[in-house]
Amino acid sequence: LVPWFCGLRTSKELWQNLKESVFLTAKTTAMVCWLFIGSALFSGVFALHGGQALIERWVLGMNLSPLGFLLMAQAIIFLLGWPLVWTEIIVIFCPIFIPLLKHFEVDPILFGTMVAVNLQAGFLSPPVAMSAFYLKGVAPPHVKLTHIFSGALPFVFMVFATMVLVYIFPQIALWLPGRFYG
Repeated sequence: LVPWFCGLRTSKELWQNLKESVFLTAKTTAMVCWLFIGSALFSGVFALHGGQALIERWVLGMNLSPLGFLLMAQAIIFLLGWPLVWTEIIVIFCPIFIPLLKHFEVDPILFGTMVAVNLQAGFLSPPVAMSAFYLKGVAPPHVKLTHIFSGALPFVFMVFATMVLVYIFPQIALWLPGRFYG
């Protein structure tokens, strides 16, 4: 660490790289913070103008079972995983579903686990598949987008199989938190 500090004092290139990395880190952090602020504002205004109550009445009017509610919520989140990034889904759309968990007697840890697993499938499945496009941006030129999709498809099926197993056996997701938190 001492040679690095000595090199920082004498090396203009090292000092310039450090300044640039700090600036880019601050810029990225600020963009993410603004995303959270905007999402929180959207959620607050949505609830203030009755959007939350409207969605709750709509979902409760369907007379869904707890499994039906989970399947509907996960289908919506999966479809949102195509065009949106995970932060927008979690900060904007999950607060819409979370108040309904108590009514349907769904464990919040189970719901959060299912959302996290579901987002992975949404990010890898066509038509948008944001993760595939990120990978295409850093892949060598000979790697085509169709190769990436075909390579990701087995993973998407494994994610769906995992979700089915967790729906059938919820203790897969709840056992460890139950051991830690009772």
